[in-house]
Amino acid sequence: MALDQATIGQVVTGQMEALERDYGDDEGVEIGAVITIVEVLKQDGERVSSNVRMRHNVGDPYRALGIVRAAEQTVLEGFGEG
Repeated sequence: MALDQATIGQVVTGQMEALERDYGDDEGVEIGAVITIVEVLKQDGERVSSNVRMRHNVGDPYRALGIVRAAEQTVLEGFGEG
């Protein structure tokens, strides 16, 4: 079975719509780093395994980690833990 790209497309579309709503009228902004994290689930009988894949356009690995940490804080704040 081929991977269904619709899920990634929907998430990216939602992100772009939110960015446009929040920053669309501001001439002084541009998209910098982009990081995608995808969990791939594989079922083998009753067993399900999870593999996490990440891609980014950040040249500095420490900057990439800092952005991931900032995203982690955003997730935790959404759950009232940050």
